Amino acid sequence: MLMNREEFLRLAAEGYNRIPLARETLADFDTPLSIYLKLADQPNSYLLESVQGGEKWGRYSIIGLPCRTVMRVHGHHVSVTHDGVEIESLDVEDPLDFVETFKARYNVPTIAGLPRFNGGLVGYFGYDCVRYVEKRLANCPNPDPLGVPDILLMVSDAVVVFDNLAGKMHAIVLVDPAQQDAYARGVAQLDELMHKLRQPITPRRGLDLDRPPAADPVFRSSFTQGDYEAAVDTIKQYILAGDVMQVVPSQRMSIDFKAAPIDLYRALRCFNPTPYMYFFNFGDFHVVGSSPEVLVRVEDNLITVRPIAGTRPRGATEEADLALEEDLLSDHKEIAEHLMLIDLGRNDVGRVSEIGTVKLTEKMVIERYSNVMHIVSNVTGQLKNGLTAMDALRAILPAGTLSGAPKIRAMEIIDELEPVKRGVYGGAVGYMAWNGNMDTAIAIRTAVIKNGELHVQAGGGIVADSVPVLEWEETLNKRRAMFRAVALASQTAEG
Repeated sequence: MLMNREEFLRLAAEGYNRIPLARETLADFDTPLSIYLKLADQPNSYLLESVQGGEKWGRYSIIGLPCRTVMRVHGHHVSVTHDGVEIESLDVEDPLDFVETFKARYNVPTIAGLPRFNGGLVGYFGYDCVRYVEKRLANCPNPDPLGVPDILLMVSDAVVVFDNLAGKMHAIVLVDPAQQDAYARGVAQLDELMHKLRQPITPRRGLDLDRPPAADPVFRSSFTQGDYEAAVDTIKQYILAGDVMQVVPSQRMSIDFKAAPIDLYRALRCFNPTPYMYFFNFGDFHVVGSSPEVLVRVEDNLITVRPIAGTRPRGATEEADLALEEDLLSDHKEIAEHLMLIDLGRNDVGRVSEIGTVKLTEKMVIERYSNVMHIVSNVTGQLKNGLTAMDALRAILPAGTLSGAPKIRAMEIIDELEPVKRGVYGGAVGYMAWNGNMDTAIAIRTAVIKNGELHVQAGGGIVADSVPVLEWEETLNKRRAMFRAVALASQTAEG
């Protein structure tokens, strides 16, 4: 229900400098994707969706309308633009501190009846943000051929939240009460959104699911197979020397890509639905992904991490699935790796949690997805009094499943062995809400599309008894759903 003008003015008088106005409408003729295409298919926009347990849609999908204010961080240089014009440019010692203080500029009330997310900073923190925290890793020695920002966050102040359970949607705009006729302008903006929602969608070309699957495309890798297997052997030598227990190397695979990035997202949500599906149009590049793994979630001061380690392909039948589950849970290498990552998750969460609150709420359960099954555990803790979601991100990024154990030494070895800077891969994708909550996924099963090329990265955990050729094959298996989606999306680029 739309807030009345008197309530708006009361909140403004209390010192709030952004006030959400919202309208609610039925959504029984729309989908999150159709709403995105109607309202938001422009630079600096996004779509976030979720499938829980690989089988049922999460309750809320979030459509972010084009954002006027965007923060980009390269190394220690911060640039903030508004409507494409740079309004801040500075070098900072700690960009994560800058993000925290920037977010604090926005004082937004919590309004009863609105979805838990109704605006915030949305985008990603790249893997290399760890260098702002760990001084031993301060300088990345590897070249950066993609050249995307280390941090890219959009000020999301106009969203549509699609309620998949209730079949309705909330259109929400954040209004600056200092503007002249602020309330009337906010209502007019909502009226315009409602008008656009009633318009028919421009048809897109269909994707033919009956077409025989295309052969895997020939990709350009940051590693040759021989070099990757040699890197695995080097890691095993470090492990045998007692230097480290596990390291998670990766390879980047690149192919030409001429289709519309939104068609890749359409294909990916069909082939590989996961708890974290995202489409970001950043203007000069896109990030499209379907990650199975939360990096860190903070909701009402409860921290959650959910380590995933241990993988098998899905079987063709229920009986085959059960046999593969049994095989996975009896694999001593997979179990040892998973237990190590549970311990690492407990340690990371414990660094920012109240003493005695860290709990293992699920231990080594199997979750099935469209192409694979994983061993999954769940670790929670109560955020220490006085700390924020940013403190949790500092403690946990990157995940142990993307680095290794002990984490800092493992990342030093990754710097030594991987030929290119990771960038988005292995970082955090998601949002920091105005109310202090945060929800981020690990940037895996994720494509970066830039200058007519698509780049996807995949890796695996190396332990003492890892077999190099099998580790190479694991990286190929992990990118299979993405390349299958690429083949389907590419139908739209054919003549």
